[in-house]
Amino acid sequence: MSATLAMAMAMHHLQLLKPSPTLARPLSAPLLFSTPYAERLRSVSTLSVRCSKSDEPAQAAQSQSIVGDLLDYLNESWTQFHATAEAKKQLLAAGFHLLNEDEEWDLKPGGRYFFTRNMSSLIAFAVGEKYTLGCGFHVIAAHTDSPCPKLKPRSASSKSGYLMMNVQTYGAGLWHTWFDRDLSVAGRAIVRTNDGSFLHKLVKVERPLLRVPTLAIHLDRAVNTDGFKPNLETHLVPLLGKKHEAACTKSDESSRSFSSKTAHHPLLLQVLSDQLGCSSDEIVSLELNICDTQPSCLGGGNDEFIFSGRLDNLASSFCALRALVDSCKQPVDLSDEHAIRMVALFDNEEVGSGSMQGAGAPTMFQAVRRIINCLAQEYVGEDGFERAIRQSFLVSADMAHGVHPNYSDKHEEHHRPELQKGMVIKHNANQRYATSGVTAFLFKEVARIHDIPTQEFVVRNDMGCGSTIGPILASGVGIRTVDCGIPQLSMHSVREMCGKEDIDTAYQHFKAFYSSFSSVDKKLSVDY
Repeated sequence: MSATLAMAMAMHHLQLLKPSPTLARPLSAPLLFSTPYAERLRSVSTLSVRCSKSDEPAQAAQSQSIVGDLLDYLNESWTQFHATAEAKKQLLAAGFHLLNEDEEWDLKPGGRYFFTRNMSSLIAFAVGEKYTLGCGFHVIAAHTDSPCPKLKPRSASSKSGYLMMNVQTYGAGLWHTWFDRDLSVAGRAIVRTNDGSFLHKLVKVERPLLRVPTLAIHLDRAVNTDGFKPNLETHLVPLLGKKHEAACTKSDESSRSFSSKTAHHPLLLQVLSDQLGCSSDEIVSLELNICDTQPSCLGGGNDEFIFSGRLDNLASSFCALRALVDSCKQPVDLSDEHAIRMVALFDNEEVGSGSMQGAGAPTMFQAVRRIINCLAQEYVGEDGFERAIRQSFLVSADMAHGVHPNYSDKHEEHHRPELQKGMVIKHNANQRYATSGVTAFLFKEVARIHDIPTQEFVVRNDMGCGSTIGPILASGVGIRTVDCGIPQLSMHSVREMCGKEDIDTAYQHFKAFYSSFSSVDKKLSVDY
């Protein structure tokens, strides 16, 4: 082979390996992708489906997929605040009416409504055209928060010539996965305006801003044998930059009048003020998460997986929201419905739900009572609310533990949920999950009617069992509840994964629940 020919073949091989211009777009650009992920996903549908043009059912399934829209949602929703804001935007675009908890509500059968609390939780609902007093609520509940480091109220520190940012751990994260990642900040700020009022603004710095570097193996020879055991107070401290006075020259002295003027580095405040379009001294309060900048994407040899942060539990949140929107798009969708279809997205599940915006607060049931009173157009006593609760059903949707191929013995032998095999119904005799034989049957019967697969999970007797919002909500007022979830791997890692098909399966199951539960429930008699 001539040297010229060898060089030409080598150049051709390198050209094939070159990433596409779209995927190579720098993260510091205003958008993570030049086109929405859903649009890019549709453009390669023939590759991801692996079907011929004559394979109409497969093509139809692909055209109905919500996976691309989920990826867009994940890439927008770095924090619980952004997830709620994105949900709000989608509901408004779908024709839902925004309510204010501080004002009187004017509701009508056939109407679609929602409200937010703390801009980190959300309740949305659609009223059946045939609703009458005492009819039930069909609810899917999920949560918007995920484990992550959060900035401490006083985050500024410096060590060995570096600007550091002190963080506190939120939830039960796999904290070792946050080391050596390209990180940034996102969350919300309170900004003072020229007239002395204050505005609530969301902020997200998309470029890599921070990093928590690991120690070189030469300085920790035993790490691969003894394990990586970082001290979360002293080792999980992100680096912001080098301690150069020049780095702060853009911040004038007025920026140091911040309410806690030494609380955060002036350099950080300057970066945030550039994003917010204000001066540093106008930022009077911050609530920020540390976030991974790597975008959510498809992965695997056949693009069968989703690789992303915050799948627990934004995947459930999005599937529930989309199912509600799509189950009442047309007026005819609610024409024969007696019940009220609802989605409830809560904050703070990862730390026990004990907050104003968590499932431990009476937010959802306060809304239920208000809806009943408003639709009755007159005072309704406890009887109306209690009758409605007896007719209601709650699907508590939180991600589930798929069997890990390298640790399959961590699962009970006969309850090993697999990715791409459908929703997982969670059982626990000690009531860590609220599922009962009755509620599991009803949820599975909906799936059976629509030919949707389901799986079941029970934790091993020699292992502890986690919990979720299901038991909290079920015990609050006695609403029938089933706990379920999309199977996933790497739960609580900075980078999680689940099956692409499971997203569409969950969406179809939730949509079937809204459209079919009333008829299924009528066929079952308990306590009569």
